[in-house]
Amino acid sequence: MASVTYEHVYKSFGDVTAVNDMDIQVEDKEFLVLVGPSGCGKTTALRLLAGLEEISDGEIKIDGRVVNDIAPKDRDIAMVFQSYALYPHMSVFDNMAFGLKLRKMPKDDIKRRVQEAAEILGIQTLLDRKPRQLSGGQRQRVAVGRAIVREPKVFLFDEPLSNLDAKLRVQTRAEITKLHQRLATTFIYVTHDQVEAMTMATRIAVMKDGILQQIDTPQHLYDKPANAFVAGFIGSPAMNFFPAKLVRADGKLTVDADSFQVPIPDDRQGAYEKIVGTPIIFGIRPDDIHDPNFAPPSIKAAPVEIMVDVTELMGNEIFIYMLSGTNVFVGRLDPRTTLRAGQKAQVIFNMENMHIFEKDGAQLRIQ
Repeated sequence: MASVTYEHVYKSFGDVTAVNDMDIQVEDKEFLVLVGPSGCGKTTALRLLAGLEEISDGEIKIDGRVVNDIAPKDRDIAMVFQSYALYPHMSVFDNMAFGLKLRKMPKDDIKRRVQEAAEILGIQTLLDRKPRQLSGGQRQRVAVGRAIVREPKVFLFDEPLSNLDAKLRVQTRAEITKLHQRLATTFIYVTHDQVEAMTMATRIAVMKDGILQQIDTPQHLYDKPANAFVAGFIGSPAMNFFPAKLVRADGKLTVDADSFQVPIPDDRQGAYEKIVGTPIIFGIRPDDIHDPNFAPPSIKAAPVEIMVDVTELMGNEIFIYMLSGTNVFVGRLDPRTTLRAGQKAQVIFNMENMHIFEKDGAQLRIQ
């Protein structure tokens, strides 16, 4: 078990800065997920920790020890890759045991470690099979088992579920979460899938263009994003954004998005006085858009006239894609709603959970 520290870490490939001044403290036994779009630097950050790439500047520490110049094999980490990277001519047992054999570990210890890992992962009946005889999910378990047998201080996962089908991804991410709880070891996990990040992480680090945007618990990221990028990346469907400005209407501050106007809640009026008349970005999550007939009681409701564009019934909920002037947005509504495509109607925004960002995308905080 170990903590991991990135201290002002940079990585450049020629003129391209892949990781830009990364500063993260990963606590012992934490499950940290690095998330962001393709090319944001998350995999590079993981490879720097593993020693597969050289750091351009800064320091990486494992358990307080600087590992910049330490060989990957001596960092006491184990990595699970996107590709399973199993030896096709070896059995499952030999694939899992291969790294231990290279270390000249006694045969009895190797057998014990492999059997213990196989029991944890539920693959004890597969130890004599070759990789070609396994399903994708079983191969991924073998790859994870190969990491477990090393009993490392830190586990690194680089998009390990991306080759699995949707149902198996859901099942396997639950298994990895349980594995973290059972092993009580530090996990650092890279994914572009924000659902994986939200469901698995102790904390999430959101990256964009090599820069850490925000690091926090999943719920805090969802409720209080630092900027419009984080707000739009975390949550599915994504937060709706509207170019707008704050104006005075009937003595109250109101969000004017051209095609609709919605009042700022009374308890937040004073916080936004300084930006009256300036361009802003107004954000509202699909969860906070409701059919008036099925809205939760006591919310701070603001009516908005819309045209229903497309409906997607999901069973326990319905996604309604709407038009208001030139604004296109989506709501996650109660499935009992009678709204249908082509219909003019009214929905309500729960303004208690609204977000206001500066024009450059930074969240405006209430002091």
